[in-house]
Amino acid sequence: MCDFNVFGGIRPNSAIKSQSHKWLGCRSLRGISLAIAVVAGAFPALAEATEPSGGIPSPSIATSLPDNGDPAGIRKWLSERGVTYGVVYTGEALGNVSGGIHQGALYGGKLEVAVSANLEKLIGWQGLSFFSNAFQIHRTSGPRDEHFTSMITISNIEAFSSTRLSELWFEQKFFDDRFGIRIGQLTTDAEFFISDYSKMFISSDWPTIMGANVPSGGPAYPLATPGIRWKFDASANWSMLVGLYNGDPGNQASVNRTGTNFRVNDPPLLMGEIQHRYNQDKESRGLAGTLRLGGWHHFGKFDDLRFDHAGHSLADPLSNGVARQFRGTSGIYGIVDQQLYRPEGGGPDSGISVFSRISGAPSDRNLVNFFLDGGVVFAGMLPARPDDKFGASFIYARMSDWARALDYDLIAFAGVAHPIRAYEMTIELSYQAQIKPGWTMQPVFQYIIHPGGHVPDPISPNLAIKSGALVGVRSTVAF
Repeated sequence: MCDFNVFGGIRPNSAIKSQSHKWLGCRSLRGISLAIAVVAGAFPALAEATEPSGGIPSPSIATSLPDNGDPAGIRKWLSERGVTYGVVYTGEALGNVSGGIHQGALYGGKLEVAVSANLEKLIGWQGLSFFSNAFQIHRTSGPRDEHFTSMITISNIEAFSSTRLSELWFEQKFFDDRFGIRIGQLTTDAEFFISDYSKMFISSDWPTIMGANVPSGGPAYPLATPGIRWKFDASANWSMLVGLYNGDPGNQASVNRTGTNFRVNDPPLLMGEIQHRYNQDKESRGLAGTLRLGGWHHFGKFDDLRFDHAGHSLADPLSNGVARQFRGTSGIYGIVDQQLYRPEGGGPDSGISVFSRISGAPSDRNLVNFFLDGGVVFAGMLPARPDDKFGASFIYARMSDWARALDYDLIAFAGVAHPIRAYEMTIELSYQAQIKPGWTMQPVFQYIIHPGGHVPDPISPNLAIKSGALVGVRSTVAF
């Protein structure tokens, strides 16, 4: 699913999950991002959304419209029968003002439609529910792809322009809803490897250590794949999740453009996670938090990033150029979401909170072997703007030792100096202002350090792609 070259090593199409292009002689698959855009943010899963009235997911701009945006009463009629739907438009304007390989501004957007059904209420099947969502993604070609060629997500709506199905699943719950089995077309990033407090940042996404290392980025936005997920809630504070998925959803630009290529014959991806939550009730007075510990194993074959079958460096003229292969790859991760200050009467998402995710994977078969992100969020801290949030975050992805060693080998054998891959890092400052319930505007600033992990500039290969700054605004409208 990717090509090899001595400069880039293995650059999986998963890293950016998009259409392909020439990169220093390697046909690698690019990610699609957005440069200047007006964005509507992440869509809350309707299966989890609260319903304040008439089956309206919360928050929704419908609550600000006459008759709750339902003059004919259709939404209320469906809700009474267990069916809930919602629509979110995400548009954003982003542009890089310095660095990268090209400056400029672009627009991109995503329309998401989702529907959920309580089948116990609808047809009398106790404990059974249904959920599905689909995207119309347009003009999402921008900074990550055309301007920076970065690995780390710049915008979490970036994807190949298409109309595509995402998730489509049934879930059966047992034992007073403490145990659940979800089966169908699933995404891993709906439940695994998530930091709750990071969600306000537009760069918060499926972690780079997974997107860069797993074929086609794995079953994560915008790609879903057939799978099954088990969840056990041991108590109100403890949960355990295990998911087994088809491990390669197919490249979204050329193989799986509509999300209806239901692949089942690829080596599987196994994920597991343990969660501990505390002080999550609105009535709680203690500081809220969530701890997560998880890991994954992909059962496919993965190329050595440095050596061939005979043990020669792939940069060695004596090498046959065919990398030796490993069976499978694994990784572990930990996540902390911790509230530092909780105002009187505030909920678990109010006040001041911090978050961090950390992960590691073997260096010999993974392009990224260490990942770390973190940040701080201030929510409801301005008396005149109680629903606004602002904060700062960073994302750090370290290139593997094997990839860097191959760069040194190339210099030693070819005698041609070029940049040595090191790491990529993104810093984001963001302010999310609520205009109406269900509608937010979000100015954002990002600084991208070592785009692509400090790789050669396509125009000047003896120099690395320059670090650069990006500014923009995102708008979220949920109905």
